[in-house]
Amino acid sequence: MPATPDRIVSPASAAVAGPHIAGVDEAGRGPLAGPVVVAAVVFAPGRTPVNGLDDSKQLTGARREALYPRIVERALAWKIVFVEVEEIDRVNIFQATMLGMRRALEGVLPALEGQECVARIDGNHLPRPLPCAAETWIGGDARDRSIMAASILAKVARDRFMRELHDAWPQYGFDLHKGYSTPAHLAALRSHGPCPQHRRSFAPVRACAQASLIPEPGPA
Repeated sequence: MPATPDRIVSPASAAVAGPHIAGVDEAGRGPLAGPVVVAAVVFAPGRTPVNGLDDSKQLTGARREALYPRIVERALAWKIVFVEVEEIDRVNIFQATMLGMRRALEGVLPALEGQECVARIDGNHLPRPLPCAAETWIGGDARDRSIMAASILAKVARDRFMRELHDAWPQYGFDLHKGYSTPAHLAALRSHGPCPQHRRSFAPVRACAQASLIPEPGPA
């Protein structure tokens, strides 16, 4: 299986007084294949030290890649969590995303050394339990800069991973559609059946997996 990208926490560069905001966002809830990736980012209170942040969906791939190292270098703490296909299929995609959010928050808090932190989670659901106070922000990836940064880290990390999957299973075109249900991806699923990185709990994958078990009719 291809190697996964960074999944580490940066150390806090210095103790900073005042409450911290931990932005949390995910990438990859909708695709038929690959992990769901969740990131949490904490900047020091005050002016965000990264210019050009935006909702990752509004940025080009090149722009996201350029922002990624700036975020990890200048954030007080950051964490990227991969929830793999096996866990998605076991607990469902919603619960897998909630687990990833909780793990990402648990990953950044040690770097804050007990200082106050409030999580801002993109969307309208809070995972339970959480290790700190938290609030949901609908459309947060377009409103809050820490959530924007988290959305960029999650998106870049997942896209890199899907390009690695393409090297292992080039017949599916993961480098192009990143696992989403495009016509080309669905056609490849019908032709080749699912690979180990396809989510069997998703209906199109389940249907192709079941079809692949039906024996071809023999000669008349």
